[in-house]
Amino acid sequence: MTRLYTLFPYLLTYIRAVLGPLLLGVAYFSPNRAVFAVCLVAAFVSDIFDGIIARRLGIATSALRRLDSLADSIFYLCALVVVWLVHPQVLWDNRAMLIALLLLETARYVFDLWKFGREASYHMWSSKLWGIALFAAFYAVLVVGGGRILAKVAIGLGIVADIEGLLISYTLQTWRHDVPTIMHARRMCSEEDIA
Repeated sequence: MTRLYTLFPYLLTYIRAVLGPLLLGVAYFSPNRAVFAVCLVAAFVSDIFDGIIARRLGIATSALRRLDSLADSIFYLCALVVVWLVHPQVLWDNRAMLIALLLLETARYVFDLWKFGREASYHMWSSKLWGIALFAAFYAVLVVGGGRILAKVAIGLGIVADIEGLLISYTLQTWRHDVPTIMHARRMCSEEDIA
C-alpha cells in the first residue's frame, strides 16, 4: 500500500500545474500583483521541494521527473501569456530572442520524440539556472513592474539551456533522465561503450 507521504512530491508538482491556469485567470479577469506574487513564489518553492522530497523518499522515478517537466512547462507558458496580457511590450521588445527560444524548444521536443519516442527530462544545471532566472524575471515584470533586463537574461539562459539539451539528446544513445550537463552525457556514452 502506498504511504500517503510518498504522494507529497506529486501534490507539489500538480499544484504548480494548477497555479499556471490560476495565474492566467487572475490576469484575464482582475490583474492583481499580490496574487501574482503568491502564485509565482508558490510555484517556485514547489519546484524546488518536489524533487528534493522525492529523492529523499527514494521515489524520484522517470515518470515523476517527466511530470515535473510538464508542470514547469504548463506554469511558465501560462506566465508568458500573463505577461502578454498585462505587459505586452516586454514580449515585443524581446521578440527576436523569444522566437529563437520557441524554435529551439520546438526543435528539442521534436528531436527527442523522433530519437527516443518521448520528451527529454534532463533537469540540467543550465535548466535549473534558467528556472531561477525565469522566476526572477516574471516576478520583476508582474509584481514589481520592471524587469526588462531580467527578461533578456532569462530568455538568453533559456536559449543556452535548449542548446545544451539538444546536444545531450544528440549525444545520448538511449533515453535517460537527470543528466546534469553535456559532460555527464558524454561520460555516460563512454561508460556504455566500455560495457
